[in-house]
This record gives sequence, C-alpha cells and structure tokens, in this order.
Amino acid sequence: MSTLISHAETAAPLAALLPARRGVPWTVEPAPQLIRAGGAMSRLVQGNRALDVVELGGRVEVYADRDSMAPVAPDVVVTETGPDPVAELSALVLRIVLPRMDREAARATRSAHGRDQVVIDTTADLNEIGFSLIDHGAHLDVVAHPDGVGLTWTLDNGAEWGLWAITSTGNLTVSYEGPVSGLYGVLPVLLPAAGPAGSDDVGSGFTRHLTDRFPQVRAVDAHSVEFGHHDDVNGYIALPASDEPATGADSSRRVAAHFANVGADLLLSLAPLLI
Repeated sequence: MSTLISHAETAAPLAALLPARRGVPWTVEPAPQLIRAGGAMSRLVQGNRALDVVELGGRVEVYADRDSMAPVAPDVVVTETGPDPVAELSALVLRIVLPRMDREAARATRSAHGRDQVVIDTTADLNEIGFSLIDHGAHLDVVAHPDGVGLTWTLDNGAEWGLWAITSTGNLTVSYEGPVSGLYGVLPVLLPAAGPAGSDDVGSGFTRHLTDRFPQVRAVDAHSVEFGHHDDVNGYIALPASDEPATGADSSRRVAAHFANVGADLLLSLAPLLI
C-alpha cells in the first residue's frame, strides 16, 4: 500500500535519520526561498550545510544548498510508492547528496587553500568515524599511507576492514578482506535500490552467488563484480587471486572488496554494521 508523504511527516523524521557531525544534529527551519510553486518547503540545517526539502503531494524533492546558486534540479526525488518513503529518502541523502556536497566543498577548498587542506579536512572526518567505531567495539590500528592515513580493524572471523583518507576528493575509501558473508549487512546500504531484474549472469558460480543476492552488482568477469557509478558509491568485489577457481561459491568464500566515494555521514550511520 502506498504511503503519502505530507509536509508534517517528512522534514523532522528525515533530520532524525541523518547523523550528527561533531556533535551537531540536523535541525528543521523555514525555507528561505521558493523553489517549486505550490510545494510545501522546509530547510534542514547542520552547521554550514543545508538541504531544502520540497513536498508536492506524494513526491518529495531534496535540493542541496549551494550558497547563492539558484537550484535547477533536485539532487534526489522520492515518490509515494515505497513502504517507508522517509527511510528511502534518508538512504539517498546519505549515499548520494551528502557525499556530493563533500566533494563540492573539497573542490572549493582545494582551489582556495590547496590539496593539503582537503587532506587535513578528510582526516578529521576519518577521526570522527574512528571514534564512533571505537564506541561500537572496534580495536583500530592507524596505518600510514604515502598519500595519507588509514584505519584498519579485524573482526573475530578474521575479516579486515580498512578506512582510508588517501585522496583529495573529500570522500573516503573503504576496503574489506574476508568471507563474503561479512558484506551482506552493508551492501543493502551502500548499493542503490534494486531495479528490474537484468540479464542472467553467466560469469561463474562466484559472480552468480552475488548477482542473485544483489541484482545491483554487475559481473565483470568470472572472478569479480562491480557496482555503482562515478557520482555514487562505486567499487568491486573480487576473489583474492585471478587464478582462483570461480566455479563454486558460498557465504564463507573469501573476497576482497573496495568502495569509493563513501561519505563520512554514511560511514557514521554504518558503524554498527562494520563491527
């Protein structure tokens, strides 16, 4: 059954689903400008970041505030067809809108202050996520990298996660090595919603094990699948070696995975699933 999103039901619940940053939560304020005639509007504000929420009777649009630039098109749109539209909207904001805003801010910082300042800012995000992981029970190691710094932690099943601030994009990179079952909890959050079923995957038993469970991933060859696009979370899941047999697969099969364009807000919300 469809759920109609009304003005009173969207902005505050959406703000509650987005994580605080540096202890600052999102708050709801009146929108300062009219974006869509006939639409009910609210503004979500967190420090120097703001999102405008426009509600049009069963359709909700979110626009990232870009200083003095007039909004042209919404960053994400949700209609009333889902069972929980506000949760669907928050997932899109966390996976797409906020990381995009971070990348735009990083480009502006790099232009004004240089690449080193972007690395400093991204490392500060890494530290905030690290403390959240510690709060959830992770035992972290700080790992130096020629381009920056990273955090790694190992789970009881031998799986190892890594979180890396190694570029000047303003986003973070996540790595994983361990049984493929260790990804089952995070992939529904990191991947886009599943669309219509695509063509059958004839790559291998390994790739079919993943594409059957997560239709959003695409087989690259017998040993790996990929997912996402350049302006979204993207990456791959692969067998550790290209000469490893790919004929069979189960949840204990060890894999290596890589996730790029992951925003700090999304990682804060994911922390309990990474332990």
